[in-house]
Amino acid sequence: MAPLDWLIVAGYLVFAMAVGLVFRKRAGKNITEYFLSGRNLPWWIVGTSIVATMFAADTPLMVTGLIANDGIAGNWFIWNFAAAHILATFFFARLWRRAGVLTDLELVDIRYSGRPARVLRGFRSIWEGVVLNCIILGWVILAMVKILDVLVNLDAVTARLGIDGFIDGRWFGILVCLFVAVIYTVLSGFWGVVMTDLVQFLLAMAGAIALAVIALSDIGGVAELKLQLAEQYGDLADGYLSFFPDTSSSSLPLVTFVALIGVNWWATRDAGGTAYMVQRMLAAKDERHSFLGVLWFCFLHYVVRPWPWIIVGLIALVVFPGIEDKELGYPLMIVEYLPTGLLGLMLASIVAAFMSTIDTLLNWGVSLLVNDGYKAYINKSASDEHYVRVSRLLVVVLMIVGGGAAYMMQSIRGAWELFFGMTVGIGGVYIMRFWWWRVNAWSEIAAWVSTAVVYVGLYIYNPEIVFGWHLIATALVSTVCWVLVALVTPPTDQKKLIDFYERVRPGTPWWKPIATRSNVEVDKTGWSDITGWFAGLIFIYAAMFGVGKVILAETSVGLIYLTVATVAGIVVYRGSVLE
Repeated sequence: MAPLDWLIVAGYLVFAMAVGLVFRKRAGKNITEYFLSGRNLPWWIVGTSIVATMFAADTPLMVTGLIANDGIAGNWFIWNFAAAHILATFFFARLWRRAGVLTDLELVDIRYSGRPARVLRGFRSIWEGVVLNCIILGWVILAMVKILDVLVNLDAVTARLGIDGFIDGRWFGILVCLFVAVIYTVLSGFWGVVMTDLVQFLLAMAGAIALAVIALSDIGGVAELKLQLAEQYGDLADGYLSFFPDTSSSSLPLVTFVALIGVNWWATRDAGGTAYMVQRMLAAKDERHSFLGVLWFCFLHYVVRPWPWIIVGLIALVVFPGIEDKELGYPLMIVEYLPTGLLGLMLASIVAAFMSTIDTLLNWGVSLLVNDGYKAYINKSASDEHYVRVSRLLVVVLMIVGGGAAYMMQSIRGAWELFFGMTVGIGGVYIMRFWWWRVNAWSEIAAWVSTAVVYVGLYIYNPEIVFGWHLIATALVSTVCWVLVALVTPPTDQKKLIDFYERVRPGTPWWKPIATRSNVEVDKTGWSDITGWFAGLIFIYAAMFGVGKVILAETSVGLIYLTVATVAGIVVYRGSVLE
């Protein structure tokens, strides 16, 4: 890192702090401004902010590790979620915006009734706002630690400051980044999050593309990359370049691949649109901007974002074939190929990606703790200024807890699998609470409890169980449990159901008993919605594969995929975008 590199990084940190100061007063007006930017975001900010949040420091390292184990096909650990995100786009983005709640947990209050609803909302505010949130915070911070370990000799910095006896150099770097992220998140709330997300995404993409182009040029292009893969790995080279896995693989066997594409996408909490994605839906100007924002996110996230990382991951197989921690291939590539100036740009982009995720997780997690915990159960009638002050304090507390989680973690992939194992039985009930009137608070409680019991039980029975079997067993048992519970427990209060139906207007036929008691005319979910979902899914996968094939110099196949994507895109445009 030359002085110019440090200047670029420092410039970005100053920019982030400035955003916090600019939006401080606006965010402090009330908690709607602090957590949802006044519900006035256009679709392009909504979508870009979501993808920036999911563009964290851990993701390129995770992708590099997946490629080292399973080639390009390893990305199905990420790609399988396209079905969930397109489902959220076509079926739930508009419904969430109509709900008009402040957080996704507040839906519990308008959808269910009785003591079970209160227990569920309070439990989830802590479980999701702190426990699950800190698992994510932990792996994002761990990734940044790994990157700084390779890129920057911060031990020299701490020695110069005379604090090397108290803190490790890499953790000193993390604390600096966290300090800046916490400051502008505390000051500007969600306004600071979304405004910095725009710059963070552009900066992060610029750095990723620059590394991919320079490394590919240095190695001699795609043809030379394929040749060197063949020379070093023999028959395995074709597997590294395949978009679909070798089903005999130990890390991505057939059962895990089937679980990913057949179970994981609908069984996890992303299926109905949750967490930070819902936060953006709720912050959109209206239903149309909510829908278009999530669709824009899907395009950026799956078609644009992954390929620079994939190319760098493939080159890392050739340049660093023997490293023990495969995830370190990405930062090693940065050191190997980027000159002064671009090295600073890349580190700034990684810091930006890191902070774009940290700020969202902090803001979203605190929104649950304040709106669905503190305000709902402890202090119901305080002023907006009071709730904003409490929110700012809890941002700091949550960051400290997340840092502790990171300190105890060992691997990013292990944390991912832990997270999905703990949430894989939840998605079905999250979907059906919009589609079926009979779902009640006991259903969600049953889903959470059964998921935890199966997860712990399987781990005790066999800690080495194949991840795919884990997903399938947990999802099936949890689904059976919550459906049975929904059928045998008393339904939600009828007035509450009618109010929800008239407010959110779900159009499925499974609301017929409630629809007959309502005077509100609701547009029915029909073939156009289902067609839109299928067309959207084809568009995303065909465009993603098409771009990849063109980059890998398989132009004719790539053009076929892109043609299919174009046709599917026209169907989506005419059927949904023009509405």
